[in-house]
Amino acid sequence: MRTHPPRTQTQRSVAAAAVATALAAVAVLTVPQSAGAAENAPVGFGAGTTGGGSATPVTVTTLAAFRTAVTGNAAKVVRVSGLITLSGQVDLGSNTTVLGVGSSSGFTGGGLRIKEETNVVVRNLNISKPLAPSDGVTVQESTKVWIDHNSFSADRTHDKDYYDGLLDINHGSDNVTVSWNTFKDHFKGSLVGHSDNNTSEDTGHLKVTYHHNHFNNVYSRIPSLRFGTGHFYDNYVQGAETAVHSRMGAQMLVENNVFRSTLVAVTTNRSSDVDGYANLRGNDLGGAATEVSRVGTFTTAPYSYTAEPASTVVASVTSGAGAGKI
Repeated sequence: MRTHPPRTQTQRSVAAAAVATALAAVAVLTVPQSAGAAENAPVGFGAGTTGGGSATPVTVTTLAAFRTAVTGNAAKVVRVSGLITLSGQVDLGSNTTVLGVGSSSGFTGGGLRIKEETNVVVRNLNISKPLAPSDGVTVQESTKVWIDHNSFSADRTHDKDYYDGLLDINHGSDNVTVSWNTFKDHFKGSLVGHSDNNTSEDTGHLKVTYHHNHFNNVYSRIPSLRFGTGHFYDNYVQGAETAVHSRMGAQMLVENNVFRSTLVAVTTNRSSDVDGYANLRGNDLGGAATEVSRVGTFTTAPYSYTAEPASTVVASVTSGAGAGKI
C-alpha cells in the first residue's frame, strides 16, 4: 500500500497529548484468557455465527468435490483434507462451515469468497499465495462471519500487487470476527472497506473484531479500515511498516496489543482525504510511533469479552494461533 508522508512531529505531539487526556480515565477488564478461548463460538462482532452447526460433516479432497459441497444455503459442514490448488476463488453459500483436517489442509493459489451470504465459518485452513485479483478470503455484502485459526501466507519476493489481500472485508459486510489466525510474509494484509468512494454502502456497517491474531512480516493493512467500527485487541504484530490504519471516519479501539519491529503501530491520517479515529489503551508499542490525529468515541465494545494484558499476548498468540491449533 502506498502511503503519504506522516504529519509533523508537532502535530503528533498534540495528538498524543489529546489521546492521553481522553483515555486517562478509561478502564478495561484485563483477565488473562487461555489459547483455547473462543474455540466453540466467536467472540466480538461476529458472535452468534454458527455456520453449518451440527450438520453431518462431508470430507472432500478435490476442488470439484469442494465446489459442490459448499454450494447452496442449507446447513453444511465441509471438511477439507489435503492441500487443494485454486485458480481464482470459490464461492461459499450461507450456513456453511469450512474446516481443515489436521494442520496442513487448505488452499493455495487462490481463495474463498463469501458474497451476499450469511452465517459462514472458515476455520483451521492453510490459505497461501492468492494470485491477484483473488484474495485469500473475501467477505463481500455478507453478515455473520467467523474467520478463525487459519494460517494465511504469501511471500515478499514478488511485487506488492502480485498477490492480492490475505483477508478483505468490504461492500457493507457486517458482524465479522477474525480470531486466532496467522498472517505471514505479505504486503497487503487485511483491507476492510475497499474504497474512499463507497460511503453510502459502507457507512453504518463494517463492524469487525480482530483478536489474538499474529501478523508476521506483513507490510501494512493490519487492518486498514474505512467507514466502519473495528475492535483490535490482543494481537501480536511483527515487522510492519504501518499496522492499524483508521481512515474515512472509521472508529477503531486498539487495545492490549503487542508491536515489535514496527514503524507505525497506529495511524489515522494517511492515504485518504478524511482521517479516521482511534482510541488506544494497554498496548505494548515496542518503540513504534503512533499518528493519532483524531480520538474517537468507540471506547466500549457492545459485547462481552476478556482482554488479556499485553504482557501475556505473545505467549498466548504464538502458542495458540494458526491452523492445527484446534
